[in-house]
Amino acid sequence: MAKRKIVLEGDEVLRKKCRPVDQFDQKLWELLEDMSDTLYGSGNGVGLAAPQVGILRRVVVIDVGEGLIELCNPEIIAQSGKQTGNEGCLSSPGEYGIVTRPRKVKVRALDRHGKPFEIAGEDLLARAFCHEIDHLEGRLFKDIAERMLDEDEK
Repeated sequence: MAKRKIVLEGDEVLRKKCRPVDQFDQKLWELLEDMSDTLYGSGNGVGLAAPQVGILRRVVVIDVGEGLIELCNPEIIAQSGKQTGNEGCLSSPGEYGIVTRPRKVKVRALDRHGKPFEIAGEDLLARAFCHEIDHLEGRLFKDIAERMLDEDEK
């Protein structure tokens, strides 16, 4: 489809809460395709939320190297454990921080056709789920970072 421009930190759209998806139609499918093209075109991202392309809808795409995951109206329904590590964001290029997230999460979402499903993730996938769902609430990783990394720590 088309690669979209990634909204950078400082744009107010990244701080707004997204509206639920209520129509599962061609327009949504095109958004999902554009978001996956944008994610893959970024070169180093593992996830992208709709507000990062300027759309205030509860839509996320993730690929941690195991294939594309599309989530509409995702919510974390279970979490356990803890992991602390480096985290960055396509909307804050070149910036990284130390962030603690759950080690395991279970997410309930709808697919591109509106069919409900649940998916579990550990480690990087759990981190990606949490990071991208935070975007849908207007939160950035920097909001919960224990500290930001200096240039020589990245």
